[in-house]
Amino acid sequence: MSTGTSPPVIGTHNGHFHADEALAVYLLRLLPEYQHASLTRTRDPDVLQTCTIVVDVGGVHDDGLRRYDHHQREFTATFPSKHTKLSSAGLVWLHYGQRIISAVTGLDAHSADCALLYTKLYEEFIEAFDGNDNGIAVYDPSALRQAGIAKAFSDKGFTLASVVNRYNYAPSAREGADGPTANGTTTSGAPAPPPGKPQAEEDARFLRASAFVGEQFRLETADRFHSWLPARALVHQAFADRRQHDAQGRIIVIPYRAEGVPWTDHLFALEADAGEVGTVLYALFAESGEADCKWRIRAVSLDAGSFENRKGLPEQWRGVRDQELSRISGVKGCVFVHASGFIGGNASYGGALEMARKAVEV
Repeated sequence: MSTGTSPPVIGTHNGHFHADEALAVYLLRLLPEYQHASLTRTRDPDVLQTCTIVVDVGGVHDDGLRRYDHHQREFTATFPSKHTKLSSAGLVWLHYGQRIISAVTGLDAHSADCALLYTKLYEEFIEAFDGNDNGIAVYDPSALRQAGIAKAFSDKGFTLASVVNRYNYAPSAREGADGPTANGTTTSGAPAPPPGKPQAEEDARFLRASAFVGEQFRLETADRFHSWLPARALVHQAFADRRQHDAQGRIIVIPYRAEGVPWTDHLFALEADAGEVGTVLYALFAESGEADCKWRIRAVSLDAGSFENRKGLPEQWRGVRDQELSRISGVKGCVFVHASGFIGGNASYGGALEMARKAVEV
């Protein structure tokens, strides 16, 4: 094993690659000690022994030895409070995730906010890599068959894993990009492989895949850090004030923030903590920060990402606009209600609140 006095080397297997090790390698390179590490892709145990850190190969999970494989028969490790067996991506996140967040965002690795992001990013991004690589379906396939539930269409090509798999068969970095740049890399970001060297070309494809999933991770982290995390305190206060708008707490008013306020995750968590899951039916929010701006009324989804709502806006309002909608609803200033009933608008806050108060009683 590397003594640490020589430049660090990240090891993983060669051959067909998957999304989990592509992400694992990218995550490691976000840490200061591996920022400039070289990459060795091989299954030769003698070569792997010389690597500083190894992921997804070697048959060993030992944090002290910096070995992070998950293929051994006895491996059962999971993220805290989760049941999905970890892949190499999950293992790197388990052991280094908080330090990675600190390196990317500047947060103290031991802070409460960092701990919150550590769990959230695992749940919303990395756990899917673990499930995919370990052959764990989102839903029990046998239960779906017994219920007679079939897919409406194929989403096979719509996952990060499927995109990574395409890189296994993509042209080499030289052939698949616009050509080498002055520093010897290609426009894909991968080193230009030497002509006639299949392993180098395979490694270049791997690096393209790693850069792709890494960019998705960076985008997800930036969104959570700059938007989701600051919104937590705002939604917490809005939830605390909800009975000012409706005695039963069925309406919540989201304060305006130019960067946006992603509120649904926080609302669901706050309801669960308060033992009031499903209570809030509608959320109101302003279209801008202007005093005379229009307001929206949004039906709360059954759960995160669902197209179903706890209570859609009244059927008779749907697909109707302006004066006709005001006549039907009995509320002045109505602008529209979407045909599916998930959202509507009014010219003022007072009008939107009146729409919500009528809608909860219909």
